Formats: sequence, structure tokens, C-alpha cells
Amino acid sequence: MFDAHHHLWDTSARDYAWMDGPWADPLRGRFDVPRYVSASGGEVTGSVVVQALQSEDETRELLALADGAPVSGVVGWVDLTAGSVAETLASFSGPLVGIRHMVQDEPDPEWLSRPDVQRGLRAVADAGIVYDLLVKPPQADAALAVVRALPEVSFVLDHAGKPDIAGGVWEPWASWIAAMAEAPNVAVKLSGLVTEAGPDWRPDDVLPYARHVLEAFGPSRVMFGSDWPVCTLAASYRRVVDLVRVTLADEDRAEVFDGTARRVYRIGG
Repeated sequence: MFDAHHHLWDTSARDYAWMDGPWADPLRGRFDVPRYVSASGGEVTGSVVVQALQSEDETRELLALADGAPVSGVVGWVDLTAGSVAETLASFSGPLVGIRHMVQDEPDPEWLSRPDVQRGLRAVADAGIVYDLLVKPPQADAALAVVRALPEVSFVLDHAGKPDIAGGVWEPWASWIAAMAEAPNVAVKLSGLVTEAGPDWRPDDVLPYARHVLEAFGPSRVMFGSDWPVCTLAASYRRVVDLVRVTLADEDRAEVFDGTARRVYRIGG
């Protein structure tokens, strides 16, 4: 099984400002590779660890941890608005497979439309790596516009765009997912949905959203991500895996649980 989205951090060593209240208390502490392996039951044969800070230092630390057992690649961070994106990317040592910025936290919902940001995204594509899209509904229009404007960039949509599952909101999210899927340069992660559903979720709350993503994109552009340890706010690692398995037909599992992520992130098996 390949896990295309999880995190590693130690809140005693770094300040994670987005952990801004008691809700985040279960996420505080040291979440390292041995703890991840234990949580995943040793079932993971490869994974992508994803940035949790807007920090080049964090990216370098994650790259130093990525030795393929099981962490195979890193989605890191650079300042996309800087003129030195290409030079910064070239300075990283290790299996950098993508870049992400926490667009969901930007006050400007059109941040992705800025010329300097799009210049940075082109530099990411020129480096031969992927850009992970972390957006919520307020940024949805700009996200759709940018994937259409930059067909040369390979995008991966994190957490299926964070639909409001807890609120039972279907539209306009469902139509937006269908529109995103029309762009051939976009893949998507089945990740983070239990967190959007809230701690008291039931499978029937989440499955319609997961199935819509799978129908829109097809298994060759859908990848599993645990979003550990954030997922533990709503479910264990095992329960997240079981939920995705229920979503999939037997013939789709090899792609969603392995093939898609390895192909999109260019990680050998």
C-alpha cells in the first residue's frame, strides 16, 4: 500500500501556528517515522510526507528523513512568489516530488491567480515535480482557473478540495469536482474526508463524496492518502483505510492504493 499523504512533526521543536486551539491538543507531540509505521500497521510500502509549515527548513528536514522505508518522497514548500524558485528547488537534496503552499489560509481567495504565483508554479513544472493544491471552497474558482491556465503543471488536489461533509453541502462542490476532473493535468487524493465529516461521522456521510471523486476522475487519477496524524481527530489509520477500501471496486484498488501515486509523483515501485 502506498500512502500519498501524511505528515511528520514535533511540536516541541517547532511552532505550528495553525494548531491554534484546544481542538489541536491530540496533534501535539512527536509524530515521527516509527510512530507512523506503528499507526499504519507496517502495511505501507511507500509514502509521501507533506509539509505542514511554510518553511524551507522543514522541507530540508523532511528530505533528510525520506529514505524509502517507508517515506519515499516529500512534498515540500518554497515561496512561489519569489524570483528564485528554480534556484531554491535545485538546492534541495533528496527525493523532492512536489511543492505545496497552504492556499486555504491565504486571505486573498484569488492568490493562485497572481502572476508571481503562476511564475512560481511554472518553475515547479520546469523542475519536473508536482504541485499539491490545498484549497477550500473560497479558493475553488481560482484553483479551477489555474489548472486550466497552466496545462504544463501537474496538479494534485489534496483532500478532494475539503467539501463541507459535516454540513451536508453537496453543491457547488460536486460540480466543481467534475470541472476539475475535466483538466487532464489534475489528479486527486482520497484523503482528509473523515476530518471534514467531523468526529461523529458515519460511512454513509462520507461515501457519496468519495464515490463522486472516483467517478469524476477515474481510478488512474485518484490516490489514497491517510492524512495521518490529522485523521486521528476523527478516525484511526485503519478505519481510514477501511473506508477507502469500501469505496473501491476490487479492480480499482491497485491504482488507488499504489499505482496512481507512484506514477504521478514519479516514484518507482
